[in-house]
Amino acid sequence: MADGEVIATEQPKQETVEVSSRYRTYVLIILTIVYAFNFIDRQIIGILSPFIKADLGLDDAQLGWLKGIYFALLYTIVGIPIAWLADRYSRVNIVTISLTLWSGFTAVSGLATNYMQLALARIGVGIGEAGGSPPSHSMISDLYPKEKRAGALAIYSLGIPFGIMFAFFASAFFLRGGSADWRIVMISVGLPGVLLAILLKLTVKEPVRTGQNSGEKVEHVPFKEALKTLLTIPAWWGMCLGISFGSFGNYAISTWLIDFYVRAHAGLDITNLLIVMGIINGTAYAGGVWLGGAMTDKWGKSNKAAYGLVPTIFMLIGTPCFFIALQVESLWLSLALMTVLLFTSGTYLGPSFALAQTLAPVKVRAMSTALFFFVLNIIALGGGPTAVGILSNSLVPELGEVEALRVSMSWLVVTYILSIAAFMWTAKRVPIDWEIAEKRNAE
Repeated sequence: MADGEVIATEQPKQETVEVSSRYRTYVLIILTIVYAFNFIDRQIIGILSPFIKADLGLDDAQLGWLKGIYFALLYTIVGIPIAWLADRYSRVNIVTISLTLWSGFTAVSGLATNYMQLALARIGVGIGEAGGSPPSHSMISDLYPKEKRAGALAIYSLGIPFGIMFAFFASAFFLRGGSADWRIVMISVGLPGVLLAILLKLTVKEPVRTGQNSGEKVEHVPFKEALKTLLTIPAWWGMCLGISFGSFGNYAISTWLIDFYVRAHAGLDITNLLIVMGIINGTAYAGGVWLGGAMTDKWGKSNKAAYGLVPTIFMLIGTPCFFIALQVESLWLSLALMTVLLFTSGTYLGPSFALAQTLAPVKVRAMSTALFFFVLNIIALGGGPTAVGILSNSLVPELGEVEALRVSMSWLVVTYILSIAAFMWTAKRVPIDWEIAEKRNAE
């Protein structure tokens, strides 16, 4: 859209006003920053894992539960009712409250003195983060037409690599020279999120839902009907499984890679490693996220199968690089190969999130994202870190800590292969379901 074009948004009294595309861009940027804080607070536990393990005397299984299922269980369960609310009430208010909660619980994590207290704090972070993405995806989809949605949601998805990058940089800053412990890092990255929540509430207005610009009363779809509709869209389901299996590996890697490098390369400078990992996530991963959305938007104009083909092509490149990265002895060669994986795996975020919105009926878009994230996070966020931790802990007596973790992470190749298969199948089905979705929303 040109800078002079206007779009419709909604004021508290449901009045329709016109705002510039510059404001639309501002909303996208601030929601992306909110998403970055989501991943700062989610990633920090994996970065600080070696320090938490040493301080609290934990084993890999306990760390796996902390990184995975303790966070993911209520995060996924609470996400469904929050999405139901987001399809009916102010999404800005929901995101504001959620951001305040997860940031506050991250800061509280820094006060934990034992495993149980830290576990409860992580559960609190998960509950708060459940209200972040579904309302945000719904707002972005109301502000951007479907032809530009993959690109807009890819920009929103940049919150993932930028959030992870900032988490690495913040950890490196506070841990440099051993001048501070992991608790100070938790508190320092948690509290700024509360200030961001205030800014969001004061500067962002609730957008008008697509199709409601004429001011008619919003007709809400019953929960069971919305759920049934979403689950009967094959391409929606295929894309959901594709991103879920891919993210199973990505979440496991993001929470265990620092542990692996610390164990496999004794005496390394942890501060330098954190800075390098931050740079990789802020450049290669972010570049992959942007490229995936941009390529899909361009290619998708002539071939809707692009929504599945773009992730397929890039994941075929990244998967073997990941496996080799775990086997090589050189730390820098391993990091280079991991960089390829991060770049290629970032490409599936924009297309996946765009399809979750485009294929869903207009009135259940927040529910679509919530159900999407429910499946994604039960499989990936809950399963990836936890499975690697449990498997590694069981192999330690036989293989030792280094090889046990290497073997456990190597098995993630299987989930990447499943992800590629799901994206390939989705590529064949997308054109059919896209046409059906357009007819349904037109009616």
